[in-house]
Amino acid sequence: MHDMTTRTPPLAGAGLWQAVMAAAAGRCQCRGACGKSHAKDGGRCNREHGAHRTHAGGRVQLIAAPADPADLLLPDHQVAALPKARLAAWCPTCHHAAHTAARRAASAANPPIEPTALF
Repeated sequence: MHDMTTRTPPLAGAGLWQAVMAAAAGRCQCRGACGKSHAKDGGRCNREHGAHRTHAGGRVQLIAAPADPADLLLPDHQVAALPKARLAAWCPTCHHAAHTAARRAASAANPPIEPTALF
């Protein structure tokens, strides 16, 4: 794991971000919400903040986002008000996949209402 003190936090909510990262030990907390089992890594994503990516180059930048995948669909102002206990560290890959899966699940649960006839 990389030293938490050498990382640059986001401009807004730095204290909360650092608390979430510390609770996660600087590692993505996804346990399959992204669609991957993460089985070879003990059931949890192995990406650590600041680590080199294997394929894309650059470094992994973890984000603090809702821990519950259903909460990933909340408007930004509601996400910003969530307490630390409802946040988790996510790598961008897992976050994007979990958000997409949550959006698809919500769409399937609430299909658009179609008119019964045109006239």
